[in-house]
Amino acid sequence: MATPAGWRQDGNLPVELTSFVGRARLLATLRQRLQESRLVTVTGIGGVGKSRTALRIAHQVRRRFRDGVWYADLARLQDPEMVHHTITAALGIADQSARRGSDTLTDWLADREILLILDTCEHLVDACAELIQELLQAAPNLRVIATSRRSLNTPGEYTVAVPPLTVPGDDPAESPFTNEAVELFGARAGAVMPDFAVDEDNIAVVAELCRRLDGIPLAIELAAVRLRTLSVEQILGLLTDRFSLLAGASRTGLPRHQTLRAAIGWSHELCEPAERLLWARLSVFAGDFELEAARYVCAGDNLISERILDVITGLVDKSVLLSFSTPAGQRYRLIDTLRQYGGEWLDKLGETETRRRRHRDFYLQLAERGEHAWSGPRQVHWFVRMRQEHDNIRVALEFCLSRRGEERVALELLSALWYMWMACGFAREGRLYLERTLEATPQASKERCKALWVLSYIRSAQGDINGAVEAAEQCSTDAVQVGDSGAVILATKMLGTAAFLQGDLRKAMALLGVAIEFHRGGRELNPGLLPAIVELALVLTAQQEFFEAETLLQDCLKISHERGELWLRSYTSYAMALTLRATGRIEEAVDSARQALRLKRAFHDVLGTVMTMETLANLSIDQGQAAQAAQILGAAQANWELFGLPQFGSPFFTAEHEQAVKECQRTLGEDAYQAAFEEGAQRNLDDAISFALGEQDAD
Repeated sequence: MATPAGWRQDGNLPVELTSFVGRARLLATLRQRLQESRLVTVTGIGGVGKSRTALRIAHQVRRRFRDGVWYADLARLQDPEMVHHTITAALGIADQSARRGSDTLTDWLADREILLILDTCEHLVDACAELIQELLQAAPNLRVIATSRRSLNTPGEYTVAVPPLTVPGDDPAESPFTNEAVELFGARAGAVMPDFAVDEDNIAVVAELCRRLDGIPLAIELAAVRLRTLSVEQILGLLTDRFSLLAGASRTGLPRHQTLRAAIGWSHELCEPAERLLWARLSVFAGDFELEAARYVCAGDNLISERILDVITGLVDKSVLLSFSTPAGQRYRLIDTLRQYGGEWLDKLGETETRRRRHRDFYLQLAERGEHAWSGPRQVHWFVRMRQEHDNIRVALEFCLSRRGEERVALELLSALWYMWMACGFAREGRLYLERTLEATPQASKERCKALWVLSYIRSAQGDINGAVEAAEQCSTDAVQVGDSGAVILATKMLGTAAFLQGDLRKAMALLGVAIEFHRGGRELNPGLLPAIVELALVLTAQQEFFEAETLLQDCLKISHERGELWLRSYTSYAMALTLRATGRIEEAVDSARQALRLKRAFHDVLGTVMTMETLANLSIDQGQAAQAAQILGAAQANWELFGLPQFGSPFFTAEHEQAVKECQRTLGEDAYQAAFEEGAQRNLDDAISFALGEQDAD
């Protein structure tokens, strides 16, 4: 199973999809400024190449940063409160803690040597500036490149403006053939028409075209793609007509802003009517999207669903849409400038509300499909899919929360996504949205009941046991009021979880037993039946009722194998390792714990991972490998402190941890233990997993 990309130490820098042309002096300036300043903001108009330039410089300097170069795209983010969530997700941090989001970021970045790229900050300047200052103060080896249409106006910032490319005539001594705007047109034209070359016959026309486009890269690329159907002379003629029509249309905009808008408008006019309509409708998507989503959201008047693939193909051919392959299939994306232009046309068409509602409905249905399929054989597919759809999920939620009367639908979407919050690494974000929406909908309802038990589930994972009990009890009260028996049982299960974490084993046994009896034989394995079985087995193990615990876990493994369920199977294997260890079967326990850890590699389940690592540390002690145990404990504790409350604050887990620490200290001595512990604490999570699995030798 593949390791999630966010767990790599070298970063998540996007691949450069096209060649980078020119800008040698600008890149040299940026390299110099990045050495002199820890915050460099790359500014310029839309379409001038800010993001592309930042990406190029990041690739050039990536070897300088021990812990990698990391990229966060803020273009489609609307809520300033979500800036730190977006960066956290980009860094691959599955933050389950109840702390401030910036606290997790500052702790994670504190001793790392990282370059962070924050792309498209202009609409979130205040939030970005405040957070960047906090991060730079906490992390002395952090450097940041931000791209924005305006400065962040923050202390220590060095601003580098990205100008348009030079055009023929800017330097009288320069040959037009070596001019960077001409070179860009030639490179992009050659990609469209392999036989095309800038030569003596067309250089004059190409040079004039580049001058007319003011050297703006996006405008040049939009022009180059027209070579599929037009000659360079025809392109220049059409462009001249287009700009003549627009002359004087805006007396306030900068000439180059007008040039870009004119170039995009000209490209827009050269699209077929169906392509222009789809361009506008696609503007409601955030980030990238798939064909199924485009068909659902964009089909309607004047554009039937069956035609949308052909129309998308036309927009890809015209370089309006980006198209790229993923393991889950082909996906598409509008770059930000073209998305904004399409959004303006959607407003003019009077369709913005309709298409945003269709967008919301699609992602609500997708969330519900994922919920129903979560416990089946395509669990990893849904894990990858919902992380991929994170930006669009946010937009759908923000649509609901910004409109009166849509709060109940927001509750439906939030609660259907319980698996995304719990298993995909977005617990903190889910809690924030749930609490905000529940506060806005105090009236008891079935939707509110479900949202309450989901909130209880999240709070338990964060170690906020009192908060979990509060949400579960409110769920139970509301469920009785509205006659929702299923919510009563799930609230009972969540109360059982809280009792277990608090160390009240008798109460936990009673409550979890009720939940299991209700769910047994039903179709829904998560989040009721399988978690309740695992937790009850842990209670039985703590009470030294090992045979009963093992029997329960064997049943759970059988059900998981039959249904193809992996996420809870990993927890079952973890719990089985505890039971096997308690009965002296150490080798079997090691195999079971390692199986759990291998399964967890398919998910961004940090808490489950560190729990399993703690068990492997205990097993290493049993095998006489105290130094290895101390390293594993160090790695587990460092990651637990970053992403959640260590040992959930639970007596059950804390007692095991403290016993392991004491045994290591007794065997190794305090100094040797501390050295091994600190060595383990320096490992990133992926390396720590490999070490705990025995894939790396102890030093």
